[in-house]
Amino acid sequence: MTASPMPMPMPMPTPTLTVHTERGPLALPAGSTLADAVEALLTGTPTDATQVATAVNGNFVARHARSAHPLHDGDTVLCFSPITGG
Repeated sequence: MTASPMPMPMPMPTPTLTVHTERGPLALPAGSTLADAVEALLTGTPTDATQVATAVNGNFVARHARSAHPLHDGDTVLCFSPITGG
């Protein structure tokens, strides 16, 4: 009698989070930071991450703090041109 092969376990889906952007919902891997979201939003555009200001849920996040700013499911992420003047 031949043993039947064990069924292969189904791969576990990678946990994700969804943030809201001016371009619509953006799905990212769980544990993503604001820097990850900015990179995803600017991919395929001529804009560099150093050329935009950012906010999460209406609160400004400085460029140097993006990689340390974790995102949570449902956050609102905005990238915008910084206001300059004199």
